[in-house]
Amino acid sequence: MRVGGEALAGPAVGEQVSRDLARAELLAFPLLFLLSLWVFRGVVAALLPLFVGVLTIFGTFLALRLVNELEPLSIFALNLAIALGLGLAIDYSLFVVTRFREELGRDPARALSRTMQSAGRTVLFSSATVAVALLALLVFPQRFLYSMGLSGAFAATIAGLVSVTALPALLAVLGRRVDALAPARWRRSPEADRGVWYRLSRAVMRRPAVVALVTTAILLLAGTPALRIEFTGVDATVLPDDAVPRQVSETLRADFPPIADPVTVVVDAPASAQAELRAYAAQIGQRPSVARVGRPERLGQAWAVEAVPVGAALDDRSLDLVRDLRAAPAPGRVTVAGESAEFVDQQASLGDRLPVALLILAATTFAILFLLTGSVVLPLKALVMNLLSLSAAFGLLVLVFQDGRLEGLLAYDSQGALEATQPVLLFAVAFALSTDYGVFLLTRIKEARDQGSTNDEAVALGLQRTGRIVTAAALLLSVALGAFATSEIIFIKQVGLGTVFAVLIDATIIRALLVPALMALLGERNWWAPAPLRRLHRRVAVQHE
Repeated sequence: MRVGGEALAGPAVGEQVSRDLARAELLAFPLLFLLSLWVFRGVVAALLPLFVGVLTIFGTFLALRLVNELEPLSIFALNLAIALGLGLAIDYSLFVVTRFREELGRDPARALSRTMQSAGRTVLFSSATVAVALLALLVFPQRFLYSMGLSGAFAATIAGLVSVTALPALLAVLGRRVDALAPARWRRSPEADRGVWYRLSRAVMRRPAVVALVTTAILLLAGTPALRIEFTGVDATVLPDDAVPRQVSETLRADFPPIADPVTVVVDAPASAQAELRAYAAQIGQRPSVARVGRPERLGQAWAVEAVPVGAALDDRSLDLVRDLRAAPAPGRVTVAGESAEFVDQQASLGDRLPVALLILAATTFAILFLLTGSVVLPLKALVMNLLSLSAAFGLLVLVFQDGRLEGLLAYDSQGALEATQPVLLFAVAFALSTDYGVFLLTRIKEARDQGSTNDEAVALGLQRTGRIVTAAALLLSVALGAFATSEIIFIKQVGLGTVFAVLIDATIIRALLVPALMALLGERNWWAPAPLRRLHRRVAVQHE
């Protein structure tokens, strides 16, 4: 005897995801440490992000535990806390430690002070940007998205706070010993201001219009598959082949008449309307999308009619049946329930709340970047470039998962669609991380400009000073989140691979090509803001020394 059904499939998916992510984390940690040794150039320095990561993860767990006492959260929130907390800890540690090493020609105490005035300020802006982007998920009533929004916001906030409190305290203790246990050939002085990233940006800015047009065209072309994106839900078919709920579901569909996943129609009508209800049920049974309809049954003050669709619960025919039944004339007020109706309602809820979430995301990101730069042009450009990188990432996701490419390599069976809530989560996470790298770059560009450099020179210097850092951070973060692609559950693969796509596109094409090209095209107009906003920025913003 095998037991299946929706009540068992849901918990089975949760258990499988927990096992998969635990395995992914075990695979990622050794690789992350080895990469950290290369990036941080020493054992002691490579242990610093682990220090920040552990404090961040346990601090996030504590915050989630306190919230969970009042509002139950999804178990998946813990996995995002681990992956995002570790990824941001690496990012912020790399930025702070690199700047501290740059300043170590001075007295260590003075070097730490300068580090906190520059890198510390950037980390706070970055963590605030990531946190508010993920808090936009709170507008959705779905427990999964709500929990992920809280988990991500807590992880970003705590990672930022630990990076400007506990990490500087440890650097004060270490001083020049931050380079201890590092091979001599790795103890390089900070890279020169005329390195490869500087030369690349100068080459781009010699032909900015051509680079901007070609880069934008490539991103738009990569994003075109996203125009035909389809959505599906989570059922037993996302489980591995050896999972009993999946075996039961496939056996029922292959070997038995359609007997599962009924659509239940509840009609508010008096007991005397039995004849009308029978006629109504007969009309439902005549629909091509209905395989069988049951007799009307009296339930309290209403009648219930069960209709079994021809296809599976998430087929287009079943979903259209729900919409038709809600719109068709009936002997009383109609309410439709069942797995198909739940998916239709979920789609409608996501569609209704999405504009609000996007408005919150755009407004808060714009405000934070304005406070950072004093410009209204740079935040607008950042929003547009984020949308370009995200559209390209979604286009690649559609090609891989919806169209069924790389099934053998990634070990999955395409559902012909993407799970409905994952694009929303992916949009928020990838948008936040893209803005995170933008903050790093814009901070160094503005710093160079405040020190008297021209617009083009400031861009070249900013890209040179952040090139290695952001590339390394993107690589390490891609390993931390890309490990999700090893999951046996397809929607977890989508989140992991989609985030990797967005991060790598932003850290390469956007940052190395599109940013310097657009900065060169606009010149001093990059820094424009209306007079009232300029006065506001001078009053509230922290200026570089």
